[in-house]
Amino acid sequence: MIINLRGKNIDVTEALQNYVEKRIGKLDKYFEKETEAQVLLSMTRENNIVEVTILLDGMILRGEESTQDMYASIDNVVEKLEKQVEKYKAKLTRNKQKLGRALAEETEVAREEKAEEEEEPKIVRVKRFAMKPMVVEEAILQMDLLDHDFFVFFDAETEVVNVVYRRKDGNYGLIEPELS
Repeated sequence: MIINLRGKNIDVTEALQNYVEKRIGKLDKYFEKETEAQVLLSMTRENNIVEVTILLDGMILRGEESTQDMYASIDNVVEKLEKQVEKYKAKLTRNKQKLGRALAEETEVAREEKAEEEEEPKIVRVKRFAMKPMVVEEAILQMDLLDHDFFVFFDAETEVVNVVYRRKDGNYGLIEPELS
């Protein structure tokens, strides 16, 4: 696994770097090919924050943990990512099994198994709304007025659809799409 480690408001010591490589490297067993992980260690007055982003076949696995101990934050984020990877792998396996079952003749046993499978989340509502071009500050104001955690808008300056969202720390984030 390729690990890109950065520190923000913290000096990344060799011991810390070795611990991150050991713990995050543990996730490598879940992937068939060389995978890249972006790791950001940051520090505020009261918290040590670890953010990990792994790009995986068009999917993004992301985990963030914050505790008073940097090593505990690293351990917690690895546990969170392991759960995400297992969920992702299980979903792939279920989809392959569903495809195999669709090709084979459906028997009574298959029907019973199908009934027992847990239901996948599905889209239950589609919402449409008119989008007037606006600047980021106006979108944030609109989001606050609606008391939502995010707001989709058409950016008048860049002429693309963006998303503003409220972060846990009370600040705002902006998602700008980029075609790859």
